[in-house]
Amino acid sequence: MTVQTRFLPLAIAALLAACAAPARVEPPAAPLAARPAKSSGMVAAANPMAVEAGLRVLREGGSAVDAAVAVQAVLGLVEPQSSGLGGGAFMTYYDAKTRSVTAYDGRETAPMGATPDMFLGADGKPLDRATAILSGRSTGVPGAVAMLAMAQADHGKLPWNRLFADAERLADQGFPAPGRMAMSAASRAPQASAPDAVAYFTKPDGTKIQQGDIVRNAAYAETVRRIAAEGPKALLEGTIAEAIVARVHQDPIPGALSLEDMKRYRPKKSEALCRPYRVYIVCTPGAPSGGPAVLQGLGLLERTDIAAHPNDAEGWYLFSQASRLMYADRDRYIGDPAFVDVPVNGLLDPTYLDERAKLIGPTAGPPPQPGLPPGAKPRAPDNTREPGGTTHFVVVDGAGNVVSMTTTVESIFGSGRMVAGFFLNNQLTDFSFSPTDKDGLPVANAVGPGKRPRSSMAPSIVLDRDRNFVAAVGSPGGPAILAYNLKALVGVLDWRLPMQDAIALPNLIAPGPFYAAEVDKFAPEVVAGLAAKGVNLQSGPGAEGSGLHGVEVTPQGLRGGADPRREGVALAP
Repeated sequence: MTVQTRFLPLAIAALLAACAAPARVEPPAAPLAARPAKSSGMVAAANPMAVEAGLRVLREGGSAVDAAVAVQAVLGLVEPQSSGLGGGAFMTYYDAKTRSVTAYDGRETAPMGATPDMFLGADGKPLDRATAILSGRSTGVPGAVAMLAMAQADHGKLPWNRLFADAERLADQGFPAPGRMAMSAASRAPQASAPDAVAYFTKPDGTKIQQGDIVRNAAYAETVRRIAAEGPKALLEGTIAEAIVARVHQDPIPGALSLEDMKRYRPKKSEALCRPYRVYIVCTPGAPSGGPAVLQGLGLLERTDIAAHPNDAEGWYLFSQASRLMYADRDRYIGDPAFVDVPVNGLLDPTYLDERAKLIGPTAGPPPQPGLPPGAKPRAPDNTREPGGTTHFVVVDGAGNVVSMTTTVESIFGSGRMVAGFFLNNQLTDFSFSPTDKDGLPVANAVGPGKRPRSSMAPSIVLDRDRNFVAAVGSPGGPAILAYNLKALVGVLDWRLPMQDAIALPNLIAPGPFYAAEVDKFAPEVVAGLAAKGVNLQSGPGAEGSGLHGVEVTPQGLRGGADPRREGVALAP
């Protein structure tokens, strides 16, 4: 059927100065693996069609970033509930020659007409979340394509216009609807009932698409042809930009996005935020991403003996308590550093981590309050609510360069509005709807003109002490991303599991008093042991929503992992 088209060394820490500080645990004797023999590379992503697009580019001599462009272009077509041309992304890139890690920020920005109270109703109270998502106010300037173009200009080997062939072919000729896309189209998510989504996913007989139905999207094919020819300018200027702005300005609740906002968008590039963890170095993007929180979680766990408790009750207890501390600080302090002071160095300060780790007692108590890291200013409690959309992929090329990229339209099908064959993001609902607390104290993640909303996305790259590549991992999942990534890193680095097994470990998310978990995936003795320590696991929203993908180095070569909760694969060329 055709669907109408209106519309991704050894010890690393100094000895503690005070004997009262938490005892450090001896790290493993050596990093995970020596450098392997030359590899042809690998792609791990959430859909086999996207993986094949990346592998084709690698087989043609393309770089990891070249392949990433192809992967994202296909994911936006076959996994539109998670990412797309109308969304944003964070990327970490490892350069095998210089052994350096660069962070690329393609996070969306609020329009210059945005106001701190734009998500408050006439009564001064926050809008209902579904109302806000479906409104024109939810869409920020899309940044993923511009970010990829910046990274490809730095590290690409093939011409930009050769990287979209698979996306164009699949959109023109059709592709079998993946199960997750069909399931999302039939879901109760408000965007699935939005007019554009209904038109796109409804067959001529009036029924919704089913898994395996052939989907064609001529408008998407035309859009990627234009992006291939013109670069991100095709999206941020001209007729597509005009269509985006016009769609955002339509009811209900029109937004303030302008053509000038689109034209002025610039992605950012910086040295990645890296910190030692046992015998490793872990690198992520900085704020406003979730990278600082993941690094803080690792810093807290380094002050425990979690490595001695692989997948047992004590190991998961330590994980849950470090998670609660990580979430408490992240929710209070992280925002866009171009607009608010974010105490990243303070949150990762060894002395501060020592003090916070002392709060991990033998049994669980009430949820911890945020700490006061060095350099922190008073901030109000945050009420940001992030849904669990998004996707993650990893690419390693034959030269050993690595892309770890988390990409999103924020919620399922973004705002539910389509332009030129793709969905617009609802990324601005990642801001706190309330800009201050009752006393007027500002929220770090309040809305502001030109501001990037806080994100949980934290694409991670792990190095050894000689700065050789060890592993890369990341996940979708809204705020649970932090716990998903932390789990996978602990599984690989501390519990020495193969990447696939680490990804498949049960999920446990502990942002406060509630311990959301995949309860049935834990061994009964682990559930009982956790309960005895005051951690009562409960099935809850988001616990099963991970989409972890990763690649690691072994003496035999690269080994990938794809989350069994999704449709992805990890394959070599």
